[in-house]
Amino acid sequence: MAVVRSDGREPHELRPCRMQKDFAGAVPGSVLVSAGRTKILCTVSIEEQVPAWLAGAGKGWLTAEYNMLPGSTQPRKPRDRFRADGRTAEIQRLIGRSLRAVVDLAALGERTLTVDCDVLEADGGTRVWSINGACAALIAALRRLPTNAQFPIRESVASVSVVLQGDALLLDPCRDEDAAADVDFNIVMTGGGRIIEVQATGERTTFDEEILRKTLRLAKDAVPCITDAQRACLGADWPWD
Repeated sequence: MAVVRSDGREPHELRPCRMQKDFAGAVPGSVLVSAGRTKILCTVSIEEQVPAWLAGAGKGWLTAEYNMLPGSTQPRKPRDRFRADGRTAEIQRLIGRSLRAVVDLAALGERTLTVDCDVLEADGGTRVWSINGACAALIAALRRLPTNAQFPIRESVASVSVVLQGDALLLDPCRDEDAAADVDFNIVMTGGGRIIEVQATGERTTFDEEILRKTLRLAKDAVPCITDAQRACLGADWPWD
């Protein structure tokens, strides 16, 4: 039985997305990313030092923080004033891992990159669209390093969510679709389609290898659309054309 999506999309369609560069002026890299009703501000700060445990190693570090603002969802989400909750900690580790996979930390030198992803409005997919916006913000920030330095990003990163409802795979689910999922997938890939990370969870049922193969194909087919949005956002800052 075919699944009718609330916004009229086909199962393989991403939500309309937009990325706006230089949304925040106090940091070298910032992107406001919108995917449907989900909106996230991604910023990147650069410090000319590294954590003490890396001092003298001749390479840099990248870390990430993720936060949902109180008004991003209903009911109101309380602020994490003292310690990130389990979900928040998991997502910010995912963002950091995903970006470190393509950053040449030796070429970065002894600098620390801090990626902040603040969810302004949450309608599903906040972790994957945080990665997509953060990748663009990271490129923009690193374009402001001295021009004689080797550019320290090897490839772009793109990420998508997919859910299984019955026998239907739905790309880039909104919140209601995610809540009704039988199986939930989050996939992170390079712009060239190589896999960085796959998260797969049977929420209400199990799945087989064929479902996983179809999910990976669906995700890989979506990567060029995300990459095009990043390229359009960055314009002349896009380093690979």
